[in-house]
Amino acid sequence: MKWLKWTVLAIALSSVELATSPMSIAHPNESNSAITQSTPNTPQKLPPLIDRELFFGNPEITGAKLSPDGKFLAFQKPLNGVINVWVKPIDAPFDDARPVTSDTDSPIIFYSWNRDGNYILYGQDKGGNENFHLYAVDPAAVASDSTPPPARNLTPLDGVQARLYEGPENDPNTLIIGLNDRDPQVHDVYRLNISTGERELLLKNEENIANWVVDLQGNIRFAVRQTSDGGTEILRVEGDKLLSEYTCGFEEACNPVRVHKDGKRLYLETNKGEDVDLTRLVLYNPETKESELIDVDPEKEVDFGGALFSEATDELLVTSYVGDRLRIYPKNEEIARDLEILQKALPEGDISLASMTEDDRLLLIKVSRDVDPGSTYLFNRDTGEVEKLYASRPELPTQHLASMRPLRYTARDGMEIPAYLTLPKGVEPRNLPVIIFPHGGPWSRDTWGYDGFAQFLANRGYAVFQPNFRGSTGYGKAFLNAGNREWGTGAMQHDITDGVQYLIEQGIADRDRVGIFGGSYGGYATLAGLAFTPDLYAAGISLVGPSNLITLIQSIPPYWGPIAKLFTLRVGDPENPEDRSRLIEQSPLFSAKKIQAPLLVIQGANDPRVKQAESDQIVVALRELEQDVEYLIAPDEGHGFRKETNRLAVAVAVEQFFARYLGGRAQEEVPSEIQSQLESLTVDINKVAVPESE
Repeated sequence: MKWLKWTVLAIALSSVELATSPMSIAHPNESNSAITQSTPNTPQKLPPLIDRELFFGNPEITGAKLSPDGKFLAFQKPLNGVINVWVKPIDAPFDDARPVTSDTDSPIIFYSWNRDGNYILYGQDKGGNENFHLYAVDPAAVASDSTPPPARNLTPLDGVQARLYEGPENDPNTLIIGLNDRDPQVHDVYRLNISTGERELLLKNEENIANWVVDLQGNIRFAVRQTSDGGTEILRVEGDKLLSEYTCGFEEACNPVRVHKDGKRLYLETNKGEDVDLTRLVLYNPETKESELIDVDPEKEVDFGGALFSEATDELLVTSYVGDRLRIYPKNEEIARDLEILQKALPEGDISLASMTEDDRLLLIKVSRDVDPGSTYLFNRDTGEVEKLYASRPELPTQHLASMRPLRYTARDGMEIPAYLTLPKGVEPRNLPVIIFPHGGPWSRDTWGYDGFAQFLANRGYAVFQPNFRGSTGYGKAFLNAGNREWGTGAMQHDITDGVQYLIEQGIADRDRVGIFGGSYGGYATLAGLAFTPDLYAAGISLVGPSNLITLIQSIPPYWGPIAKLFTLRVGDPENPEDRSRLIEQSPLFSAKKIQAPLLVIQGANDPRVKQAESDQIVVALRELEQDVEYLIAPDEGHGFRKETNRLAVAVAVEQFFARYLGGRAQEEVPSEIQSQLESLTVDINKVAVPESE
């Protein structure tokens, strides 16, 4: 029930947001004779050029979820070209499914059943502004002609963001939600009646609380806020009082996972303590003030990854860790037997749980790997039967995709940096054009598995390199904190630079054909790479990337207020003269005159995290310097592109740009609709204007 509870601790943009999650692919086979290569001299050992729509078009089926009683299956599928939610009886064919939502503009990204399966809930904002409203629809109210029932907006408040905290087990018609209607910086807690839409205020947020933790019965048990020195404080809720329970420092982590089934104790992910580096799962007891260690990485390699709890008993079933690949650890013999059955019945790949019935009898299991975005299976724990339901992208020719391999390289100061390298299939890995593809966040990380852009670029003939530079999460607090205030001219960017040098020294990269492309922080890293190491890159693409760290920090969304100290400590404080000077040095905007390589800038006009002004500023600066810069703006997108035509237009722009400057392959045919959309997104840089920067 946590699907609508958005985390806003970073300006993260996953590299797969434009390609997947949940935009999977379904399209005619890539052998279409109309597809040609723009570079006829490309070695013929490369696999066939795959239609870009197979990577970035809408899915045929994706995101399935079991109803709580296991009688129905909901899933996401296009309706008139827009991703909506459909429902079918569990044993019926997919052709018998009916749509239960009918959004005609924006895809439905987040959805869930309520506790008793009487409603489907989903979140929707306007054009990517992240002011999500919560909607409810009755899946049984489909008209005889299969017309979707009308959806009800349960939070019809302009400029307000809804957060879903919990759906109480004992009251399925109720939701515990957060709304920042009274104060845009903080979310008060409400009880919401799904049937009537009536709201009851439970707690007014007057203590700068960033997150509320609700137990399985709908009681508000804990609150989380940032301390004045940037640490984290967990408080116990006693009536209208908040009592401090657990505190960790700025360079430590202590994050609630869920309330124990007893309603008192709290599962925490934490690395509190001078002698503790990796986060682990503990069970904290407010009465004794003691923490019981529940789980820590058996290989002592990475932070705690995740936990799966029983829907029937609320007991811990599985923990997981993400090293080079996903590792899963069962917590009882029955689950261990289930995993054995699944490993024998399923194809090779990473196994993840997509959904579970309230009695734990039926499970939806997704299997994916680097060269396969995955398929979803129904597992009956009583009978041991495993049935394939659908492939997320059935037309994608996985035999032509490129393997992703983990590697390590040494940075200039001796620190070991983990990374992933995807090499184009069918060619010798020597003197290749390379795309450096840094992740967003930056407090995030890349993982092994299918990545739409990595596979798209590898198919075009590029090696794709994804470094988990210091400041990335998952590798312990020492590695994370080594990135503090090290943006741009510091160690975080040096790690990326040193990764490029590693590829050159290994003979993999052609030093004259290295490009860099990323979204959010990855977009910033692109701009920083071009500005601070101008001789290293031949071209760059920044997608919703900040160019000025001062204006970035000064324009964070109001509801990030409770965690704003995170930015001033990990990045810098514009009000501190010493910090301000460093932030100017680390901002690509103020070193725009050093940029030599062509740059493509892509921006969503409604982005609340990285405002359009961040892209406008760098475009204007480069225009005035008569540098080569191109600009795309989507008026109906935010921090990442969700709409199919926009994603496909961006894909065209990306492959054409890199083909022009790095010499990779490109699909020459562009459907007229996508070409028209690309033209509508393309901005005349001579008409871009921004206020003078501070």
